[in-house]
Amino acid sequence: MIFKVFAKTELERLFELLSVNPLVGPLQRDTDTSGNPLVGFDYLYDFEDLFLDYPTTHYSLKNYFLPYTEQMCTFQLAGTSWNKHVDLHDYQKQVFFGVHACDINALNKLDKVLGTGPYPDPYYLAKRRNMFIVGFNCKTPLPTCFCRSMGADTVLHGFEMFLTDLEDRYFAEIRTSKAFNLIQQIKARDPDEVDHHEYLDFVSRKNRSFTAQVDTTDLTKILDMEFQSEVWNGWGEKCLACGTCANVCPTCYCYGVEENVDLNLQGADKSRRLYSCNLIDFATVAGGHNFRKERHVRLKYRYYHKHRGFVEAFEESLCVGCGRCGRACLAEITVPEVIDSVRSGVIEK
Repeated sequence: MIFKVFAKTELERLFELLSVNPLVGPLQRDTDTSGNPLVGFDYLYDFEDLFLDYPTTHYSLKNYFLPYTEQMCTFQLAGTSWNKHVDLHDYQKQVFFGVHACDINALNKLDKVLGTGPYPDPYYLAKRRNMFIVGFNCKTPLPTCFCRSMGADTVLHGFEMFLTDLEDRYFAEIRTSKAFNLIQQIKARDPDEVDHHEYLDFVSRKNRSFTAQVDTTDLTKILDMEFQSEVWNGWGEKCLACGTCANVCPTCYCYGVEENVDLNLQGADKSRRLYSCNLIDFATVAGGHNFRKERHVRLKYRYYHKHRGFVEAFEESLCVGCGRCGRACLAEITVPEVIDSVRSGVIEK
């Protein structure tokens, strides 16, 4: 890792250099009822629209790599033969600017399943390899953020450049040769002792600002022992089985595949749609049997996949602690409360 420091006035120049490609970054869309900015990732064309001082976005970057709906291939009859066309939807390089550590870690986790697993996903990989990420260190976590508990508040790979705001300048972590060549085109210098000291002060202040926590000590063993716990029934009664949590989660990747045949029987297409294990028909198979028709069972298996199954397969949790699921949940179910209840055997009212 190479470290550099540059003045804030140079950020616009960096933005311009990267804007030769489509650039996605945080953009303020509106304000909530309390007057707080509502920020989301979108394509940016003007540096003035870049909104870096945000705690988190309601949606992650996932939909740029795993679209909610995606056509996988088409088929056409050609006489006595047929043709198949596959479109990976990776037409050009994209830049993602101002991405927080939790969202970069989420992509790193998806890489383990969709990139290096036994069944790599060519559609995901095509988009993932055709990207350039500039990360940004968030200043103040929301009260619902518990990324520090999940080890996702910092990131060591999965980006080209990572920036930390030191008031009048940026502390840059350079991860790749592309980023190194890029930063040579702006006025940057090597960090001195003062820069290192202020960077450590920034990290210390941020660490002290976390209020939400999840105790992950022996969590996989506890989940195994409490598989039949009554607390799951209690959470199932609260859960609306709407799938909102999976919709906003940066690491949920389950999808369903649909095939549609043209009415003239001369062509067909195959597409996939992101899905949620909380939806009632998720585990319904041919013949109509549903392996998980109860809400509490579906909710339980979602938690077991995040905090038990993924740990067994990859030695880390699938959850990054961004807190989006809890903030979006209409029943106000949060990960820290669920995990605490499994440990104690009691759901706090």
